[in-house]
Amino acid sequence: MSDSSQHTKNTQTSSLTEVRLKKVEELLNQGISPYATGFSPEINSSQFKEDFNQIAETDSIEDHVKMSGRIIAIRVLGKAAFMRIRDLTGDFQIYLGRDTIGVDNYNVAKKLDIGDIIGVVGKPFKTRTGELSVLVEQFVLLTKALRPLPEKWHGLSDVETRYRQRYLDLIVNQTSRDIVVTRSKIISYLRNFLTDRGFLEVETPMMQALPGGASAKPFETYHNALDRSLYLRIAPELYLKRLLVGGFDRVFEINRNFRNEGISTQHNPEFTMLEFYEAYKTYDDLMYLTEEMLSSVAREITGGCRFLYGKTEVDLTPPWERMSVREALINYKALNENEIDDWNAVFIKAVEMGLKVGKEDSLGKLWMAVFDEVVEEKLWGPVFIHKYPVDVSPLARRNDEDPTVTDRFELYICGREMANAFTELNDPIDQRSRFEQQVLARNAGDEEAHYLDEDFLRALEYGMPPAAGEGLGIDRLVMLLTNSQSIREVILFPHMRPEKGLG
Repeated sequence: MSDSSQHTKNTQTSSLTEVRLKKVEELLNQGISPYATGFSPEINSSQFKEDFNQIAETDSIEDHVKMSGRIIAIRVLGKAAFMRIRDLTGDFQIYLGRDTIGVDNYNVAKKLDIGDIIGVVGKPFKTRTGELSVLVEQFVLLTKALRPLPEKWHGLSDVETRYRQRYLDLIVNQTSRDIVVTRSKIISYLRNFLTDRGFLEVETPMMQALPGGASAKPFETYHNALDRSLYLRIAPELYLKRLLVGGFDRVFEINRNFRNEGISTQHNPEFTMLEFYEAYKTYDDLMYLTEEMLSSVAREITGGCRFLYGKTEVDLTPPWERMSVREALINYKALNENEIDDWNAVFIKAVEMGLKVGKEDSLGKLWMAVFDEVVEEKLWGPVFIHKYPVDVSPLARRNDEDPTVTDRFELYICGREMANAFTELNDPIDQRSRFEQQVLARNAGDEEAHYLDEDFLRALEYGMPPAAGEGLGIDRLVMLLTNSQSIREVILFPHMRPEKGLG
């Protein structure tokens, strides 16, 4: 939106607000509160239609309904008015007649505007056009809206406004409200799925002395009383593993994580993860569990395992494809068999692609840089990419047959990483060695490398049972199951650049 059009819009809004403020003053002079309370609806729009949609135009209904909502349309017909009201479950129509509510009340009703929230009591009836409505006998103004809704109240298309003023988006866009409800259903389903299988839901610190559990740049803060720096967690992993040491064999957390990274259609600096751990299991076991969990939540939300994402079908029917990192690089022609184990050849290939790589990078890190650039977007999946190099998997157990790779997988669907899992490294000696390598990488300038966590190593020295753990991106799962192309569609209040004039 240009500065001139924004100025015009602001001027118009200011003028309309002045008109509404005058109405507020008039109501107050009449002894009417523009912000009343004490009215509690007894039925919503959905229940209203379910209970009374079968009545005929000629039926005389003695039942009374008590409803509330926001006015989204007004049509005045002289001595009467039709208004469309919106609540969380949908829209319904009301009829306000001067003969029904009285002259004084009708004069008050004429001061109502689109956006106002009202409560009504009346009888259900059908109009001549067959629309179920409420014949209002009593009404109360609950909230006077001082700002007008967008001119096209049935839709708000400006993406910038939708994300910045989510409250306005939710008022006018049914799709946005549906996503919020669906997200809640998905999280509830996942929670029940795990608790039904004996997992215990826990809470771990969001402010940590050392950030760990993922390769990411943390947000840093400072605690005055403790006189120390703290970090917003990038993952709960190391604390959940401490619980395995403490004897809790099945734990999970639906958690908020924070990573000081860029913003895109797939990334928000604050996001939601499901992370769960189970003792005496391997990453192979988690592949089966993930297939069952995601295929069943898809059936619950979409009605089946096959549905559209964008205009292309996704099929989550198990079993899913499995492919090693090496196989993926070769199969998708990112690297060939003659060069894949040659550091120089892979480095030159990465430089030719314009990737940010350095001569200090390991072969495994070069692999993953090429993988991210060439392979990832082609993995429509669902596909488990497994056997990640040790040097990019500092918390995963080495593979018994090939110790240069780990028992780790990442799940890809629609060209996006959806989950990351591995058989956990519970050898404290190997873990210390991996941490030390990460420290060297951090000292060399890698801001996403792990810190050396002495307390976690101490916990491992007391003995952690063999286990497997997984982190699943809730936001990306909601994107998938609601056919949303941007993560901002599924996060209620996404982070954005400062708005001009508001800071």
